[in-house]
Order: sequence, then structure tokens, then C-alpha cells
Amino acid sequence: MKWALTLVTAAYLSALLVAAAVVVLLSPEAGPAGWPPGLFVVAVADLMATAVVFAWSLAFRNASFYDPYWSVAPPVIGLYWWGLVGFPLDARVLLALGLVGLWSVRLTLNWAQGWQGLPHEDWRYRNLQQQTGRWYGLVSLLGIHGFPTVLVFVGCLPLYVVLAGAGGPLNPVDLIALSVGLGALALETRADLQLHRFRAGAAAAGGETSGRLLQDGVWAWCRHPNYLGEIGFWVALGLFGWAAGGSLVWTFAGALAMTGLFLGISIPMIEGKLLADKRGYDRYCERVPRLLPYGVLKRGK
Repeated sequence: MKWALTLVTAAYLSALLVAAAVVVLLSPEAGPAGWPPGLFVVAVADLMATAVVFAWSLAFRNASFYDPYWSVAPPVIGLYWWGLVGFPLDARVLLALGLVGLWSVRLTLNWAQGWQGLPHEDWRYRNLQQQTGRWYGLVSLLGIHGFPTVLVFVGCLPLYVVLAGAGGPLNPVDLIALSVGLGALALETRADLQLHRFRAGAAAAGGETSGRLLQDGVWAWCRHPNYLGEIGFWVALGLFGWAAGGSLVWTFAGALAMTGLFLGISIPMIEGKLLADKRGYDRYCERVPRLLPYGVLKRGK
């Protein structure tokens, strides 16, 4: 396991070196006409770093090499943009960057805790490999690696708005953004801890989670509290961007894209598998809402 984590660390250090080389070679003003400084160079560096991670995935025949990219890229992007504007110690900037840092550490540690080493690969990737056959390499490059990278870049755009508009006074929207962000991180953390305890309990009892169903705690509120928390984090970033004066397109495009990904792809794939593997999951679906915990609100009245 330690050797596997060492390999993943090496993969991301090499990706970071390639991204740094792009930043050195391209000036912040590079890019199509009308692009704000620093956007194009980050987009190119982001894609090149993704290509490096994809090469590691190919070398070890495991697309899960990419899984940590989702959580480690945003703080790196944010730090570059922060440096581009001179590292201002602005309250909104520090709050937004701090939220990104907390989210990144939490999600990366959660990935490390759940990853089982090189033999382990996300079941969704293996299903795609079976379904696409000889086209899997292209599917992996564009779908598993490239598409999420683009989504995360778009999700980080409100962070650029916050950094570019450093110096503006805090307003009530900042308080809403911080509350939503911290609440989202708390929900994700609680959901993941309950899931880890559920799996550990099954392992200690000598059994597997197959056929068993977690439906306690926040998992009794909605069927996907971890995705709800993840959406909340990206909405919080959008709110920070809106508080800084950004347009609705710049600030909430990422949150909308993330919501579309989870509702249109991630959740249907998971629920399709759970319906096949877990006894009583159909009854659980009838009783517990998919994403918004409106049942909790009704019980609270």
C-alpha cells in the first residue's frame, strides 16, 4: 500500500513539474483575445498535467490514478492565481482559499483512506472498459481524465473572480457562502465517516457490504449526502464569486456543471449498481429522497 501511494505521489509530482514548465513558458497574458490574464495558461497547464496522470494510468493499467486529481488541482490553481495578483491578504480571498484548502485536504484524505492500492480500480472504470473494448483508451483520456479536469477548471472560475477583485469589502453574501461551504464540508465528512464505519463493521464481522444497506445517520436524510455536500461546496465558491461582483455565468457555471454530472451520470451509475446488489434498495429509494433531504424538513415541522 505504501509503495502504491508512493507511485501516485510520484505521478502527481511529475504532473506538477509539467504544469510548472507550462507556466514558465507561457506568459500570464497568453491566450485568445479577451481572455483575462492567467486563465489560458492555467487551462493549458491543467490539461498537460492531466495528460501526465493519464500516462501513469496507462502504464499501470489503472485509471484510478486520476481520482485524487479532483481534489488536489483546485488549491494549486488558486495559489497560482493568488500569486498572479500579488498574494493580497484580503478577507474574502483568505476565506475562499481557506475553504478550498479544507475541502482539498478532507477529500484527498478520504480518497487515501478508501484506496486499496494498485490492484484496486473504481468499478465504474472497469465497467466502461468492458463496455467500450478497444476504444477504452480514448474513453479514459476524454471521459475519465479530460472531462472532470474541464469541470473542475470551470468550477474554479469564481475563485479567479474573488482573487481578481481582491480588496472589496465583505458583504452578507460572503457570510452565506462561508456558511454553505462549511455546512457542505461537515455533511460530506459525516457521510464519509459513517460509510467507513459501516464498511469497517462489516469487515470486522467477517462479511462484506454486498447485500447490506447503510440507511442510518445522514444516509437516512437522503440517498447521496456525500454528493449533496460536494454540490454545496461548489455552490459556496460560486457565492464567493458573486459576492465579489462576478456575473452569474462566471460564478455559478461550475456548480451547475457539477450538479449535472452528479444527477446525470454519477448517481444513476451508482443507483443502477445498488439496485442490483443491495436487497431492499428499491424500498429505500421509495422512502428516502435522492438528494434534497426534504423528508427531514417535514419531520422537523
